[in-house]
Amino acid sequence: MNSPNTFQTIPGQDDLQQVERDLSFHPCTNTNPKVLTREQIDHFNRAGYILPLRIFTESEVAELRTYFDNLLAKYVSEGKDSYSISSAHLRHGRVWDVLTNPRIVAIVSDLLGESVVAWGSHFFCKMPRDGKTVSWHQDASYWPLTPSKAVTVWLAIDDADRGNACMKYISGTQGLGHLTYQLSETDESNILNQTVPEVEKYGAPVFVELKAGEASLHSDLLLHGSDANTSDRRRCGLTLRYTPGDVHAHMGWHEKGVVVRGETPAHWNNRARPNEE
Repeated sequence: MNSPNTFQTIPGQDDLQQVERDLSFHPCTNTNPKVLTREQIDHFNRAGYILPLRIFTESEVAELRTYFDNLLAKYVSEGKDSYSISSAHLRHGRVWDVLTNPRIVAIVSDLLGESVVAWGSHFFCKMPRDGKTVSWHQDASYWPLTPSKAVTVWLAIDDADRGNACMKYISGTQGLGHLTYQLSETDESNILNQTVPEVEKYGAPVFVELKAGEASLHSDLLLHGSDANTSDRRRCGLTLRYTPGDVHAHMGWHEKGVVVRGETPAHWNNRARPNEE
C-alpha cells in the first residue's frame, strides 16, 4: 500500500481533541552546539525564536524562487491558490532537497538533538494585495504531535518586511503552555481557523524581517501571525518543520516523516525523495 502524498492542512477539532497531547515547552539543553551559539540557544529558550539565520546565498535563493514561481504557476493552472502547496516534500523532489539540506539540518539538530525527523513543508505565499491574514496562533494547537517539541524554520523566498506583511512573534509566549483560542472559521480573510485573543497583554510584537535566503526559527508554542499584504510586492516563505525522534505523531502524520539525523524511529516513516521535481 502506497503512503499518502497529501494531508489535511488543518485537522478537524474533534479529531485533535481525541489525541492526548503534552502541550508544554521543552527547553533545549544542549551545552555544546556545533552551529548555533550558546547565546542563540539561550535566546530560543527564553524568547522562543532565533533570527536571522543566513541559509542560502542570493544566487541560490534566486534559483529557488524561480523554481517556486514555476511550481505556483502549475498549481494556479489547476485552480489552486498560493497557500495550497502543503506537504510539498512528499510530491516535489526540489522541496525535499531543501527540507533535508545539511545547513538547515545542522541548525535544527543543535536544538533538537541527534534524532531528528523532518515532517512538514508548506509555502505561505501572500500575493500582492491579497487581503489574507494569519491570525495569532500557536502551531502546536493544530498538530497531532506529542510532546510539543517541534520547531519551524521559516525560509524567506522573497524579502519579508513590515511593508509586505512579514511574520510577527510575541516573545516568550512559548513558555505559557497551550493558550485559549477562539474559532474563526467564518472569517474568510483568515487563512487559519483559530485566533488567540487579546495578545497585547503578552507583550509587543517582534517583526520578523528577513532578506531572501535568510530564515527564522520558532517553537511550536510561540504565538505568531501576520497581517494582510497591502503592498504591490509578493511575500513568500517556505515553512520547514522538524521534531525530535521521540515525538509521536497521530492521525497518520507519521507518514510525512523524513529522517534527517539518526536512526529511523519505529513510530515514524522515512520517505524517500520524490521523482517529480
